[in-house]
Amino acid sequence: MTETNYSTFKIDADVGVATITFNNPPINLVSPAMISELTRLFDEMKGNKEIRVLVFQSANPDFFIGHADLNLFLGARNSVPAKSTALNPLQTLLETLRTLPQATIGMLDGRAVGIGPEFLTSCDMAFASERSVMMQFEVAMGVLPGATGSQRLPRLLGRMRALEVILGCDEITADVAERYGMINRVVPQAELAEFVSRLARRIASFPGYAITLNKVAVDAADHLPIHEGLLEETHTLNQTLVSGEAQRRMKAFLDMGAQTIEFEKRHFAAALDKLQA
Repeated sequence: MTETNYSTFKIDADVGVATITFNNPPINLVSPAMISELTRLFDEMKGNKEIRVLVFQSANPDFFIGHADLNLFLGARNSVPAKSTALNPLQTLLETLRTLPQATIGMLDGRAVGIGPEFLTSCDMAFASERSVMMQFEVAMGVLPGATGSQRLPRLLGRMRALEVILGCDEITADVAERYGMINRVVPQAELAEFVSRLARRIASFPGYAITLNKVAVDAADHLPIHEGLLEETHTLNQTLVSGEAQRRMKAFLDMGAQTIEFEKRHFAAALDKLQA
C-alpha cells in the first residue's frame, strides 16, 4: 500500500513496515506543512494495528531532515510569557513519535541539523552511514534546542557530552555520534538500507502488542525508581500473557525443537522468523 495524501513525504507500507521517505526540497526543511502532516500521520498510527514498524529515511542524498524553518521564530518579543504548562508544538510532535505503539527506526545517510538529531533521538532506534553528520546549532543563533534536545540529549549522552554537542554547535561525525549514544551504530553506506530493512521486517514479524508493551516497560526506566520499574515490568509481562498469542508462539517454538542442544546452538535465531501468525 502507498499513501499519497502527504506533500512533504511519502509512505510505502508492506508486511507490517511503513517506510516514510522525507521529500521536501531543497533541504527537507521542517516547515509548518511538514509539522502538520507528521502530526496527522502520527495520529493515524496510534490506532493502526497492521503497521508494527515505522522507518524514517530521506529521498535527498544529503539531508535527512533540515532544521526547523527559522522564519517561525522571527519577530520581536517584548516580554517573557508565563511559564507554560503544556508542551510546545515541536515537543508535542516528537513526544508523540517517541511514544507511538510501533517500533520506530531512523535511517541517517547525510546531514541531520537542529530538529534532525532531536527527531532521530526520539525514535526507538537510529542507524547512520559513515558519511553522516549531526549538529545542534541553536546556541549560535542565540537560542537553545527547544524540540526536546536540551532534555533528551542529557538523558542519552550524560550532561558533559550533551553540553559539548549543544554548546559546541559543531558537526558530530557518525562515529562520535555512535560512541556518545546519539545513534545505535554506524553501518557502511552500501549496507545501511538492507540492514535497516531486515531489522524492520524482523521486528514486524513479532506481535504488535508485545512491541508496544516492551516500549512501555523500557520507558518506565526513564522516570521510575528501580523497584517501581520492576513492578511495571511484571505488570506489562502479565498483559502479554492474556492474549493467547504468546502461548501459541511458545508451543510452536517447542515443536520446532527448542530446548534441545542442537536447536539452541544452531537454529534458535533463525527459527524466530518462522513464528508469524
